[in-house]
Amino acid sequence: DTVCRELGLKVTQRAPRTDNYHQGGRGRKGQQQPQPEAVSHQVAQGATADAVNLAAQQAEETEPGVKRQKLDSDLLVSQAPVQGTAQAAAGGEAAGLQAPAVAPGAGVDIAMVNVEGDAMGTTAAQAEAGVAVRASDAATACALEVAAQAAVVSQAAEAKQEALAMHVELPLRPQEKRVIDFRNKTVLAPLTTVGNLPFRRVCKQMGADVTVGEMALCTSLLQGQASEWALLKRHPCEDIFGVQIAGGYPDAIARTCQMIDELTDAVDYVDINMGCPIDLVCDKGAGSALLLKPKRIQELAQAAHRSMSLPLTLKTRMGYYDQDLVAHTFLDQVRSWGPVALTLHGRTRQQRYSKTADWKYIQKCAEVATPSGLQLIGNGDVLSYTEWNEHLGIGTEGEGALSTCMIARGALIKPWLFTEIKEQRHWDISAGERLDLLKSFSSAGLEHWGSDARGVDTTRKFLLEWLSYQHRYIPVGILEVIPQKMNWRPPGILMGRSDLETLLSSEHPGDWIRISEMLLGPTPSGFKFTPKHKSQGYGSAQQQQTAVAAGASGSYQGEEEQAEG
Repeated sequence: DTVCRELGLKVTQRAPRTDNYHQGGRGRKGQQQPQPEAVSHQVAQGATADAVNLAAQQAEETEPGVKRQKLDSDLLVSQAPVQGTAQAAAGGEAAGLQAPAVAPGAGVDIAMVNVEGDAMGTTAAQAEAGVAVRASDAATACALEVAAQAAVVSQAAEAKQEALAMHVELPLRPQEKRVIDFRNKTVLAPLTTVGNLPFRRVCKQMGADVTVGEMALCTSLLQGQASEWALLKRHPCEDIFGVQIAGGYPDAIARTCQMIDELTDAVDYVDINMGCPIDLVCDKGAGSALLLKPKRIQELAQAAHRSMSLPLTLKTRMGYYDQDLVAHTFLDQVRSWGPVALTLHGRTRQQRYSKTADWKYIQKCAEVATPSGLQLIGNGDVLSYTEWNEHLGIGTEGEGALSTCMIARGALIKPWLFTEIKEQRHWDISAGERLDLLKSFSSAGLEHWGSDARGVDTTRKFLLEWLSYQHRYIPVGILEVIPQKMNWRPPGILMGRSDLETLLSSEHPGDWIRISEMLLGPTPSGFKFTPKHKSQGYGSAQQQQTAVAAGASGSYQGEEEQAEG
C-alpha cells in the first residue's frame, strides 16, 4: 500500500491477509514470520513490477492507443532500490521521483494482489535460479579440477621422462647381486647336442635340481641366429635354469651377457665355458684355449660381471696340457672378479674324455677356493650315489670343501641317477621303465620341435644321439660288482633279462633305429645314423704343441667331444 501511495496509484482492491499472519508475527505453526515493514528489496521490486504490468493491461483495454514504451519507462522508474516500505518512500522523495502520468480516460485501476503470494513465488524462482547457478558453478569447478589433475599427471610423466633420461644406473656391487646356493644340489651339466629341452625335462622328472642349457656361441648370439637363441629356451618345470655361453673376447662376452639380462626373463644365471675341448671353439680363442691365458679369464669374468645383474659362474678344466695344471693358481681370486661359483672338470684339454677324472686335484682346488667364498663344483665320472657321497665327503667326519657335483655323461647313461642320489640307493630299473623314459622324451620332443614330418625327424635324431650313450648302462641285477664305473663296457654282446633289455643294451645303430621306430614310426627309406661323438682319441703333448705352434689348437677328436660343454 505504501509503495502504491508513493507512486500516486489508486488502490481499488486489497487482498485479505492470510492466516499465516497473526498478531505477534507468528504463523500457524508458531514459526516467526517476517513483518510487513521488513519486506526485502527483492519482494518490493516484484510487487511494483506486477502493479505496473496490471496498469498496462487496463490501459490497453480502455485506450489501445496508449504506448507500451511509457509504461516500460515507468517500470524502470518504479524499480528504484527499496530496502523497506518506509525507506523506499523516503528514498523516492529524496531522489525526486514522480509517479508517471496516466493518459486521461484510461481508467487505470490497479488491484493490489496478495503481496505475500507474489513474494513467495518470486523467492521460489530466485531459489531455483540460485540452484541452477550453484549447479553450474559446481560443474565448472569439477571441470577445472579434472583439468588440474590431468595437468599434474602430464607434468609427472614429463618429469619421469626427464629423470629417466638423466638417470645412469650404477652396476650392482658383488654383495648386492643375488647368489645361487649350489650346496648339495644335483646339477645337470650343459651337454652339447644331447642336453636339449626335452632331455632336461626327463632329468627334472628324475629329480635334478639345477639344469643348464646347451652351450651357445657369443658370436652367433650377437648375430641374432635364431637357432642359437633357441638354446636359451627354458621349460616351466626347470626351477633353477642357467645358460652357458662361450667366447674369447671381453667385449663380446659383455655385450652377450647384457643382451641376455635385458631380453630374457627366464634365466637364473649365466655360465661362461672355459673348458670346452673341441677344435671349433678353441680355434676362436674360447673354451679350453683360455687356460693358456689366465689373465684373459680375469678380463672375461670382470666384463661379464659388470654388464649384467644376473649371477655369474665359470666352468673350466685343470689345464690345457697334462703337465701344466693351472686351475689352482687363480681360484682364490675368482670370487673377487664377480663369479659366485666355478665348476672344475677333473681333466685337461689334452685328455679330452679318454682318462678318468682327477678328483684329488679337484679336492685340492676346493681347499684353495673355499676360504674366498667361491663355491667350487666338481665334475667328472659320477655314475652312482656312492661316488657322489665320496666326493662330497658325505658320511665322513666333517664336511667336504666341495659345494656339490655336476653330472654330465652319468645323466646320459642313466638319467635316474638323480633319483638314486636323492633316495641313496642303487636302482635296478627295469627295461619297461627305461622305455617309459624314452617315451617321455619322444612326447616332449614332439611338443618342442613339432609333430609334423620335420619335427618327427628332429626328435628321432636327438633320441638316437641319447641312445648312443644309454646303451652303455649295465643293469644292476646282472653286475658282479656294484656300482658300475664310467669306463666299464659290457664284454661282447650283453644278454639282458628280457628281449627289450637286450635291445636297449645293444651298441649297434641299427638296433637304436628299431627302438626309435617303436616310438616315432618307421624311418624314411635309406635312413642312416652316425653318432656325433668319437671314441678313444688322445693327443700327445708334443702333437698338441706342434698343432698350437702351427696356428691351430689341435685336430684330435676326443671321446664324446661334443657331449659335455
